[in-house]
Amino acid sequence: MQKKNTSWGGVAEWYNELLEKEGTYQKEVVLPNILRVLRLTNDDTVLDLACGTGFFSRAFAGVAGKVIGVDVAKDLIAIAKQTPQKNIAYKISPAHKLDFLESRSVDKIALVLAAQNIEELQKTFAECARVLKPGGMMVIILNHPAFRIPKRSSWGWDEKEGAQYRRIDGYMSEATEKIQMHPGDKPSEYTLSFHRPLQVYFKDLKRGGFVVRGLEEWISHKKSEPGPRAAAENKIRKEIPMFLMIEAVKS
Repeated sequence: MQKKNTSWGGVAEWYNELLEKEGTYQKEVVLPNILRVLRLTNDDTVLDLACGTGFFSRAFAGVAGKVIGVDVAKDLIAIAKQTPQKNIAYKISPAHKLDFLESRSVDKIALVLAAQNIEELQKTFAECARVLKPGGMMVIILNHPAFRIPKRSSWGWDEKEGAQYRRIDGYMSEATEKIQMHPGDKPSEYTLSFHRPLQVYFKDLKRGGFVVRGLEEWISHKKSEPGPRAAAENKIRKEIPMFLMIEAVKS
């Protein structure tokens, strides 16, 4: 069976440049919130799972004692290693096979905007539970699975009401979709995104040995340019969350 391509290694340089730009969701929304939720200290060993080019690993390393960045894409890890920090170790590995880590060796795990690209989700959660210390926490950040459903959700405009709305054409059914890595260019380069309803994440966390302790929904920080639809767009932007945060604790 041909292995499915679920990594962003094929566009490593472009992806790295995107993360470093000002105004991105990663920098303006996800980063400050995940640092708040993780509550890192100098005593913490943190696993940044599916770390990509190390954007979040470097931020964690500014607070935590030790960071382990893991990604399946060697091209992404190669870029991460170009900015070395003495308390970060990078490894190339799929998320569900962390054989290089001892059991009960990690205090906290961050899985940022990557769970939707992991096919072996339940095995990944079980492996995370293995490497976490008793009472250790995992923070998962997702594109909100109820409102950002690949190829089954979109924005619409109601002319009669003068209102922006979010259209959802499917939610409960799991799906695998091809996602173009570099929008607008090279359609042959794609990754796979796995849509799962919320209950799948909660059930897989329970099977993996976790208890959900917290959940937050994060909205976009962006504002529309002045125009006839700007007020409606800004209003709905505060009502439809872009991201979902799940805080799970090893039971």
